[in-house]
Amino acid sequence: MIADGAGSPIDQGVTTVLSIGAFLLGWVAYVRLHRDGYRRLPRPAGWAAAALAVACVALIFVLPPILRPAPAAVRPSTSARVQIVSPAPDQVFHGSPAAVPFVVRVTGGRIVPRTSTRLVPNEGHVHVYLDGAIVLMAFGTTGRIWVEPGSHVLQAEFVALDHGPFQPRVLTSVRFRVEP
Repeated sequence: MIADGAGSPIDQGVTTVLSIGAFLLGWVAYVRLHRDGYRRLPRPAGWAAAALAVACVALIFVLPPILRPAPAAVRPSTSARVQIVSPAPDQVFHGSPAAVPFVVRVTGGRIVPRTSTRLVPNEGHVHVYLDGAIVLMAFGTTGRIWVEPGSHVLQAEFVALDHGPFQPRVLTSVRFRVEP
């Protein structure tokens, strides 16, 4: 808590306190049981300090996920919508590979050039996928990809500031072809 500051999440503070407690209790147990120090402390209290040190170490791993669930477990929702303006459905491009320009429109949301874990419902980025594989994480709505001949699916997704999906996902797709 001292190093993390007053505004740090509770799980960081608990982890810090447990770490310090494990060290101190472990030290007391070691000195009492192996070095014959702390003579006024009964030997059973030394064993109790050792047990408490082990318990503190175990709690370091158990408590943080309970105190603060992983951000991925609770995804934000948004009223934003995404649309692929270009390419048009079933549009044909020529080349081997072909330069395929795309235009995406986001309504009800704002694309911002920053990444954060403090999620805002209508702010995010656009991810562009070609045939299910991500090809671009964009802070804008236009771009160009090089595509080999064949039938393809282009998808665009409006994602949160941490690049994770909104719940439900804001996703759209369009099919197009490339001919040599």
